[in-house]
Amino acid sequence: MDVSQAPIFLFGSALMLGLFSFLAVTAWSGNRRREREAFYKAETNRKIAELFAGNPDAGIALIREIESSEIRKRREGLKVGGLMTTAVGIALLVFLTLAATNSMMHMAAVALIPILVGIGLLLYCYVLAPKDK
Repeated sequence: MDVSQAPIFLFGSALMLGLFSFLAVTAWSGNRRREREAFYKAETNRKIAELFAGNPDAGIALIREIESSEIRKRREGLKVGGLMTTAVGIALLVFLTLAATNSMMHMAAVALIPILVGIGLLLYCYVLAPKDK
């Protein structure tokens, strides 16, 4: 290696070290968060079971209502995400169509990516997602 390339090599090494350190800490903290959430959910279910010890059907109904509420929130988030992604795709399509000349018209096809992602999210929400019981 030439001496003139040493700073580039050191910069690249430091960049890679920083990137992989960041990824390791991110993965560790994400796993810890999921573990904590599972622990808190188990504790909540245990307290509900203790509270409704005399009437277990009421406790089970409460746990099912909590789970259906979480599913409903997730589905509503997907609906909003699908609508926003579709709107961004349509706006991008209009912008690229107006900005492009005839020789660059194929650039407007890039707008199909967010449009199709948004339509996919909406299709999942309305057709494939589990329904409320």
